[in-house]
Amino acid sequence: MNLSNAENILIVRLSSLGDVLLSTPLIRGIKNKYNSLNIDIITRNQFGDVYRHNPYIRNLYTLEENNFDELNKSISKNSYDFILDLQNNLRSRKITSQFNTQISRFKKKTFAKFLLVNFKINFLKNLLQLPIRYAETVSENGKKFLDEKGLELFLPNEIKPSITKMKSTIGFIPGSQHFTKRWQKENFIKLGNMLINQGKEVLLFGGKADNQLCDELSNEIKDAKNLCTDDNLFQLAMDMTMCDAIVSNDSGLMHLASTQNVPLVVLFGSSVAEFGFTPYKTKNIIVENKNLSCRPCSHIGKNSCPKEHFNCMKTLTPEIVHEKLKTILSQ
Repeated sequence: MNLSNAENILIVRLSSLGDVLLSTPLIRGIKNKYNSLNIDIITRNQFGDVYRHNPYIRNLYTLEENNFDELNKSISKNSYDFILDLQNNLRSRKITSQFNTQISRFKKKTFAKFLLVNFKINFLKNLLQLPIRYAETVSENGKKFLDEKGLELFLPNEIKPSITKMKSTIGFIPGSQHFTKRWQKENFIKLGNMLINQGKEVLLFGGKADNQLCDELSNEIKDAKNLCTDDNLFQLAMDMTMCDAIVSNDSGLMHLASTQNVPLVVLFGSSVAEFGFTPYKTKNIIVENKNLSCRPCSHIGKNSCPKEHFNCMKTLTPEIVHEKLKTILSQ
């Protein structure tokens, strides 16, 4: 795909939060390479804030459950030289089918993931991180569109921290959409109290779905501050900047912390690094049990452990995570 003579391009990445955030390096890279190029974006409404204040984007279109026809009507008024379908599913294909122009679609490696999950045949050992694979949707030499910077979220000027930092501060992101990607609540509690007893402050981060979990943790971790929001990405990102490091599950909010370049200790249970969703260009340590033959059991996560032992998370003790946290704080 040659963008040198293009005037307008459309990029489609509908979901989910982590995947949408991981597209931001490519958007920056395209705009920096072709400054006169106009970039329009389509994403789901709940992820629109990822792109809302991005200076590299001309138009942001958001998809809701009941506005598909209205969205198609809006974008049909535009003429695009190229379309990048980073979602590559039935919905994104339906959106882009109205345009008679060159469309490049993200290669999902679905069969390779199937082989790894179901038969532990690993053709993904050398799979690149998702931002690089997104860039390869534009060009075989996709890295030429990427710089040394990481993910981005542009915050409105009116967003201010919810707290005043008084001492060494550690953040926890205890939630994740799927059970098998969540470290146990009792482990977060034990680690949190260890840190409090060492004179550190503990902040809890989550969205609307994590309110109950963070409430329970704040009741059990002495003096921990619950900074959950109703999915306000801007406030969450700003508050994450107060942290010296964050302990997180493999989740969308982990990638949100990456936009603020916060050092991360990330717990990988049912998922593995080979899927390409590790923190991008921010200091991090991955904590995982590599000695389990049942990992990965899914490329997105499950509601329960198929083997009923959940050792991928249970063997990652608070003491192990605490040591990794000490390591990243000393770097």
